[in-house]
Amino acid sequence: MKSIKKILALLTACLMMIAVAGCGGGNAADSGTKAPSNGKRVGVAMPTQSSQRWIQDGANMKQKLEALGYEVDLQYAEDDVQAQVSQIENMITNGANCLVVASIDSSALVNALAQAKAHNVPVIAYDRLLMDTDSVSYYATFDNKAVGTLIGKYVEEKLGLKEGKGPYNVEFFAGSPDDNNAHFLNDGVFEVLKPYIDKGQLVVPSGQTDFDTICTLRWSQETAQKRMEDVISGYYTDGKKLDAVISPFDGISYGIAAALEGAGYKVGTNWPLITGQDAELMATKNILSGKQTMTVFKDTRILADKCVTMVQAVLEGKQPEINDTKSYDNHKLVVPSYLCTPVAVDKANVKSALIDTDYYKASDVGL
Repeated sequence: MKSIKKILALLTACLMMIAVAGCGGGNAADSGTKAPSNGKRVGVAMPTQSSQRWIQDGANMKQKLEALGYEVDLQYAEDDVQAQVSQIENMITNGANCLVVASIDSSALVNALAQAKAHNVPVIAYDRLLMDTDSVSYYATFDNKAVGTLIGKYVEEKLGLKEGKGPYNVEFFAGSPDDNNAHFLNDGVFEVLKPYIDKGQLVVPSGQTDFDTICTLRWSQETAQKRMEDVISGYYTDGKKLDAVISPFDGISYGIAAALEGAGYKVGTNWPLITGQDAELMATKNILSGKQTMTVFKDTRILADKCVTMVQAVLEGKQPEINDTKSYDNHKLVVPSYLCTPVAVDKANVKSALIDTDYYKASDVGL
């Protein structure tokens, strides 16, 4: 009997030790690690790390999805179309339950997205509409036409066009022809400013206003700089004043500024008004120094939040929140969308828009 009691005591002690061990280091919250996987995998395909905004987009998305317990496969294609195709195909092969895609050239993704549909993998387009495919479920973006409208209205106000001021010499740049956003943005700009061109208050010495001429493949800074150099040498060598350059993106604005500096233009003397988009750190510093006049701020934290809620709803079999069912026709279907609101930023509201909202620290921009 004593031996039986000893055996029972030993077994009890062992069970208690196992129980204690099981309670000991398994709490992810206590150990500071990310939430345990819920078994769902999300593939996030981003276009490039050459632009600050896409790095922030990817990081925000990954952090928020992992906090919900999803495994995240975040990939950047560095503006290589075929690389993005391969990345998406691999995400599907590796068992992604949902895809978030910010495309480089959506026309090249049609077959890869068809594979996603064949494997019942929902696809959410992120800030760039996926064209010519029925394999996209939802679209999370900013109101891209509103971005162009903000740029146009800023120029309208700063040049006093409503008051009849002018004529002013201006030049126009547009975004990448393979990005549907570029077309929406350009429409917004010209909807505001074309009437002033027609009235003669805005004059375009180069004559370059149609999208096919002013577009900038891949939103390239180098391409924009070369075109601005050509415009200056072709139309402004006789001392003609350049009053404004309408740029749709901060990266393009950097190229424009470099061309102007190379041609001898100086901030504070003959420097034109220059617009932009994305409120990149360098652009924000340029606004404070006078090298760029304004940018359009699209808070990527808000966009990532909205996209993550879409992913969660889709994977839980629910309907995500949308606020637009009419605007985004991709030639195959009108994609249900959620549109976030952009904000115009210049020197007057840099602090309230970017610093007070903790998007940047004051020290980041030299304040």
